[in-house]
Amino acid sequence: MPAIPQSVCLLRTSALGDVTHVVPLVRTLQAAWPATRLTWIVGKLEHRLVGDIAGVEFVAFDKGAGIAGYRAVRKALAGRRFDALLHMQVALRANLVSLAVHAHRRIGYDLARSKDLHGLFVRERIPARTGEHVLDAIGSFVEPLGLRQETVCWDIPIPDEATEWAAAQWPDDGQPALVISAASSHALRNWRAERYAAVADHAARALRMRVVLTGGPSSAERALGDAVLAYMQTRPLDLIGKDTLKRALALYRRAALVLTPDAGPMHMANAVGARVLGLHAASNPARSGPYSDRRWCVDRYEDAARKHLHKSAADIPWGTKIEYPGVMDLVTVDDAIEKLEAALQP
Repeated sequence: MPAIPQSVCLLRTSALGDVTHVVPLVRTLQAAWPATRLTWIVGKLEHRLVGDIAGVEFVAFDKGAGIAGYRAVRKALAGRRFDALLHMQVALRANLVSLAVHAHRRIGYDLARSKDLHGLFVRERIPARTGEHVLDAIGSFVEPLGLRQETVCWDIPIPDEATEWAAAQWPDDGQPALVISAASSHALRNWRAERYAAVADHAARALRMRVVLTGGPSSAERALGDAVLAYMQTRPLDLIGKDTLKRALALYRRAALVLTPDAGPMHMANAVGARVLGLHAASNPARSGPYSDRRWCVDRYEDAARKHLHKSAADIPWGTKIEYPGVMDLVTVDDAIEKLEAALQP
């Protein structure tokens, strides 16, 4: 039996999708070692999504605060020493945050997945594998501790307020809802507004679905939402900028299907059991698509590799992002409608 650590520090500050992928690892540790103290250094925004998970101490890192953000983490952890640090982020910013963590064991990524001097900040590495989904790669951080992530469980808390707010947005009348979260923080992963509009109109007219637009309060998300609205001939329920991360979880849980590019909402929706129609060309759905079920995803990654890199997807490094202007144009309206209609079949 592995030695049971008294304390483990998790370091994964961003982004929303990747933070969602860490939750099953937390559940694995809690199930195996309920007495082990878990501390998670997480981003300020992402803390709003997972910060109420019971049994975990959270240290929120505000990357927008500059030096003050690093000092706040150092102050929160001053005088403490952990049995292990699971350093699950290879960005230079995260490497610098890790300097605030004093740990007997510092576990990081294998050589192939390391970058930004990650290897200088760890002393052990997870098993070197390729062809893994991001969630499985993160889950493998328990292996140097002597565990295996054999089941995947999220159980992210959704407050009653969020559930009640989501329930008030449309009646529970049996009409299936298509929830569209159109924007990614990576602009080159975004689909054209007119294509979202065409799929939304088809859902409303031909499939008699209730169409709901969601998204955060940023100007970019509002602008994309307005463009979708301008192209649409039917009128959706526009909730862009009105929800919170917790309310979004509650909305996704009510949806018949969630339409989104490769972005945080894809993984949040998957975590609450929603069916996800993911749009993939810039990224490989086998690596970063909705973990539980990718049957409803449009996959044009192979086409993107051949068009922009002049190679097959099998001949490029696992995890390669093909973020070129126009790459998402490889995903057609017909592609999305085909998956939408298939997902609605009993």
